[in-house]
Amino acid sequence: MSKHLRMDLERLERDLLTEGALVEDAVRKAIQALIERRPELAREVIEGDRVIDLREVEIEEDCLKVLALHHPVATDLRFITACLKINNDLERVGDLAVNIAERAASLASSTPIPQPRQLRAMMEQTTRMLRESIDAFVNDDGERARAVCLQDDQVDRYNREVILETVENMKRSPESIDRLVQFVSISRNLERIADHATNIAEDVLYVVKGEIVRHRVREGPGPEKFEV
Repeated sequence: MSKHLRMDLERLERDLLTEGALVEDAVRKAIQALIERRPELAREVIEGDRVIDLREVEIEEDCLKVLALHHPVATDLRFITACLKINNDLERVGDLAVNIAERAASLASSTPIPQPRQLRAMMEQTTRMLRESIDAFVNDDGERARAVCLQDDQVDRYNREVILETVENMKRSPESIDRLVQFVSISRNLERIADHATNIAEDVLYVVKGEIVRHRVREGPGPEKFEV
């Protein structure tokens, strides 16, 4: 590896980690705004999304420049390819954090209602998956990445439970439907964040192992599973 390529790859990694920190902070603040009913914190997440969007564009352009200038191969090429994909996943997570923040701001302006029982656990697991997927990238840690992938099914179960409970609450309290439907949206956005965290973890496995692990094995008629 040439000196200039190594410097460019190190800069890419630093920039991607900075973006990851911004996205993690946005998710954390969106959840905090929901739990603590803080519309000003929700607005901070919404207004900060522009910075994440700009970083996503800059990182993509830098990845393309490195590809054009250095023609990397093998591990270096896998790393840059993963950076492009992780960059996109992080930007999407930022958008989903904005969606949660918007729901949090709406709920904070209305009479409080109980949250679905599993929503807090879902929020905790989703944020943990995001943090661990980024840590796995930083440390080239295939085992940690694999562990993130295996957590996604639990978040899917939480999502189903939250939606089922919310639908039952709608039946019992039709006057609260406008507020209850916000929890359905929040749950779905959390589930999608977990999906993106899983994508990041799979890309880490691609860098470390050189294998594409998406959609490896389908077991029965249910959701796709993979072996890593």
